[in-house]
Amino acid sequence: MKPGRKPDPFTAKAQKQGFPARSVFKLEEIDRRCQLLRPGMRVMDLGAAPGSWSRYIAQRVGPKGHVFALDLNPLKVGSPQIEFEQLDLFEAPLDYLAAKGPFDLVVSDIAPHTTGVREADAASSELLVERCLDVADACLAPGGSFVAKIFVGAGFEAVRARMRGAFETVRVLKPEASRKESVEIFLVGLRRKAPAPTSGPTGAA
Repeated sequence: MKPGRKPDPFTAKAQKQGFPARSVFKLEEIDRRCQLLRPGMRVMDLGAAPGSWSRYIAQRVGPKGHVFALDLNPLKVGSPQIEFEQLDLFEAPLDYLAAKGPFDLVVSDIAPHTTGVREADAASSELLVERCLDVADACLAPGGSFVAKIFVGAGFEAVRARMRGAFETVRVLKPEASRKESVEIFLVGLRRKAPAPTSGPTGAA
């Protein structure tokens, strides 16, 4: 913390409650506003380290729920409901991840390694969200929901359009715990649409 800067109230609150990072309060607000989590749900947490979101989700889904967490880095939290695998999101096979499901909710608080070049960082963020959507396509049950952090850039509308094709409702939220100077926002897809039925071959037998 720089000299003279006031303590971040969200960081202090997270530490007091035993969460590794202030980001937990972003998910808490999204959950409250969108009514995402309920007891017994199965949830996939992409880019889960250090573990604040996974711990919050585990508390909300309760002993009959399950959290599958994935990250390149180890978690700093533990819970009987949390199953963790140390994997690269881009290298993990979709069929392997699909076998872990289906899930009622897929969430991602992943951010790219930033360069300070706004459009380049936004493009990297958009690629991450696209990969998370690929995972959701493979793992999310019909009627399930999706949450992902994204940096707003030139490709934002294309990502939102993809989500509108997949979910009944798409919301854009900037939680209070997001830093005001940050370009991050959260895309929330509610109630995944059932896949369109595929028609078989036609004609006389």
